[in-house]
Amino acid sequence: MQARNQEAEYTRTVVIVGAGVFGLSTALHLLQRGYSVTVLERASEVPAQDAAGYDLNKVVRSSYADPFYTEFAREAIDLWRKEEWEGCYHECGVFMPLATGSLYSKEAYENDVAAGARISEVRSFDDLKKVFPVDVATGFDSQSSEAELSGFLNHEGGWAESGRALEILLERVRAAGAQVIAGKEVSEVLREGAASDSQAPLHVTGVKCTDGSEYHAAVVIVAAGAWTPRLVQRLGVEFAGPGTQKSEYEPTRHVGVGLATGQVVATIQLTQEEADRYHSVPIVLDYGSGIYMFPPNADNVVKLGYHGNGYLHQPSSSMASTPRTALTDGEDGLRIPKEMVKLFRGSLKRIYPELGKKPFSGTRLCWYNDSPDDDWVIGFHPITQGLLFATAGSGHAFKFLPNIGRLVADALEGKLLPELAARFSLERTMNAHTSSRMGLPIRPLKLEELCDQDDLCAGTA
Repeated sequence: MQARNQEAEYTRTVVIVGAGVFGLSTALHLLQRGYSVTVLERASEVPAQDAAGYDLNKVVRSSYADPFYTEFAREAIDLWRKEEWEGCYHECGVFMPLATGSLYSKEAYENDVAAGARISEVRSFDDLKKVFPVDVATGFDSQSSEAELSGFLNHEGGWAESGRALEILLERVRAAGAQVIAGKEVSEVLREGAASDSQAPLHVTGVKCTDGSEYHAAVVIVAAGAWTPRLVQRLGVEFAGPGTQKSEYEPTRHVGVGLATGQVVATIQLTQEEADRYHSVPIVLDYGSGIYMFPPNADNVVKLGYHGNGYLHQPSSSMASTPRTALTDGEDGLRIPKEMVKLFRGSLKRIYPELGKKPFSGTRLCWYNDSPDDDWVIGFHPITQGLLFATAGSGHAFKFLPNIGRLVADALEGKLLPELAARFSLERTMNAHTSSRMGLPIRPLKLEELCDQDDLCAGTA
């Protein structure tokens, strides 16, 4: 009887590799279902300072061209409003211009309306003036007739203090009973069973770390973000994934678990007087140009980014694209390509001309794990039993921090709706969606073309 109880307890043990958005959200949802959870993080502190989610802020929006994400995001927004998030969500609204010709934005508008979101349409210059504070000059102008929609403001969205949100969730996960251990780089997935014997499939028994420590569990969940493709390659659990190569620059890409791409962001330090004027602007999310911008945060810093196809970093031709960050390369890991500094400068002059004259106070390459169709990867490895992947956030997972772990927990328990299991499968064919990414193609990161301090000064880009 005791042995049977011990076996039952073991089947509810889980090791999660990665303490980012997928890892921590999944940990909390599994703990709430009675699992014993250990979370292993490669970085020396948790949350990892170079994780994509550990940032000043992230957009929280329901405006998606895919109705599934619209509804799931509306559920997340309801959760963000709860006291447990300690006010780190700011509902300033999300403004999406349509004049730049993004089909994605038009479909997002239709889905928001169908979902019952509180929308203000922009059909005239008078409508536009209601979106932004009167003392903030913008480069937006409505050239449309009264009958044509040139943009919309979704009042039920905004931004979250992403770094603080991860810290809050980390404390909740620990308080619920999880072990969260930093400085644990996984070097091996422990398995048993004969790979050559089809009657004896491989089963996960845990993981081994580079320091020799082992952690045993019935299920191992790989939630390593942009480090996932390289980790899969090193662990020797590759498999033929869905879709086609996203880039000629990475022939070793494991399509099934994603592709690490560097996405660019920059910041501007405002004066207190400037911050007071820009405090109540909405998120600007322009899928036609790829540019998105935030209101100033508590430190009077404005962040802007480019939602595009990104950059690849391959130290060798045989390696999967791997993040290059402040933890791997020091301050040099924060530099972005000069071409993107110039693009940011031009975009600023179009959106907020006044801010286009200010220097950039900082830059960063934010490393995503992208799937070829921008759907997440949530599902079991096709060969190794008990090895579950929760990854490929594709630049839009953070807003679901409160509820994305529920999908992973459902996948573990075999409760994920069939249509969602198919959508997120590692072995799926590419799902057909309207792409949110426009503009420049994916390309290699050229270190000799990264910006320096002079490039960030006003008037030099």
